[in-house]
Amino acid sequence: MSNVELWESGELGTTEAHAQVSTGSKQEVDDALGLQLISIRLQKQLVNDLKKIAEYHGVGYQPMIRDLLNRFARSEIKQIICQRLNEIESSEKTVSESSTAPVKEFLEKMRA
Repeated sequence: MSNVELWESGELGTTEAHAQVSTGSKQEVDDALGLQLISIRLQKQLVNDLKKIAEYHGVGYQPMIRDLLNRFARSEIKQIICQRLNEIESSEKTVSESSTAPVKEFLEKMRA
């Protein structure tokens, strides 16, 4: 059996003899992952519900909440961008129609 197979099967690296205390600080880990510690107050029932949902899916509740917030933020940003694009396109259409009025009149006179 190769070392890779031994690691993947758990025969290597799963005992305390192979464990070492990390020399890096929590701040270094957070910085490397782009994480920022925040404090937020939520209703107890909401936290309990989120914990139950996370348990059902077999994940930790804090990573699940982080994922939930990431998805919400991306969705909201997309909606804001789409709304803003529609506003810009609408204003461009209005400007375009009003700026072609003399051309429209000129063409009508030429055809007459």
